[in-house]
Amino acid sequence: MGKVATMDFHVTSECSQECPYCWGPQDFETAVDTATALSILQKMRDSEVRRVVFTGGDPLQRADIAELIRAARDMGLEVALSTTGDKLTEEFLAATAGAIDLISLPLDGSTEEINAQTKKPGHFAAIMGALALLGRYPKVDVKLCTPVTRKNIDDVVNIAALIDRWARGVGNCVFYNVFQTFPRSMTPCRWDEWVVSDAEFERMAANIRAHGFRIQINFLTHAMLDRIYVMVFPDGSLVVPSGPDYRNLGRFLDISDLDAALERSDFAAFRHFAHSLGWGKRPTGPGLVPTLRSHLS
Repeated sequence: MGKVATMDFHVTSECSQECPYCWGPQDFETAVDTATALSILQKMRDSEVRRVVFTGGDPLQRADIAELIRAARDMGLEVALSTTGDKLTEEFLAATAGAIDLISLPLDGSTEEINAQTKKPGHFAAIMGALALLGRYPKVDVKLCTPVTRKNIDDVVNIAALIDRWARGVGNCVFYNVFQTFPRSMTPCRWDEWVVSDAEFERMAANIRAHGFRIQINFLTHAMLDRIYVMVFPDGSLVVPSGPDYRNLGRFLDISDLDAALERSDFAAFRHFAHSLGWGKRPTGPGLVPTLRSHLS
């Protein structure tokens, strides 16, 4: 077994949103073509990677994303899709849901007003529409994600309540990841205006735990998240973020030994596996998450 359970494939940097805290790849004018993307997926599988997260930017900005998703499944990879949600359609789900294990959606507020502090107007309604669609595809697991900032920290409990209510009415496995916004970005950012302290994050988490929500909620701190991501950027390069930096290990397809390449970085392999532990399809009740289920990052 290789060192990597999950790889994030940033298939584009194009996105309909402009989140100030985003630490995804920015301004890649040209992403790898379909043939190269398929070769990258095959190399992931050959390197004993178990699951791929198609992300970006928004992967739904790529015309060939459905082809890539189906190819990844045919190769034997578990497949997750991390999308802004505002381009998710019935047509797309009808064509791809059978090849997708999980879809991840961002939600920064429990109302349009709060969500629009970091997302463009109308995004909240788009996510509500996406959830309505996903409820018709109960075999697709659903992850909601909230990056906690100074703008929304007091509202996260309300987001959790909203998700908990929705989860009770669907057959999907549903879980909620609450992130301590990380001070990392490819573009300048005044992090003091956004990042919450460890103590503030823990007080928020304790308040939410006290409500006894039925859904599984994962509280993810800076310490838990750093150095655990292995990414392929839109240009095909292999990247391991560490602190505020992006460690570029070269073109992924040119790397003969993925594990050896990661050993030359400060990739936290043990925490990466702990982060991934337990993800897999198991029988559950409506709206519930299997015991020990973690999350696809």
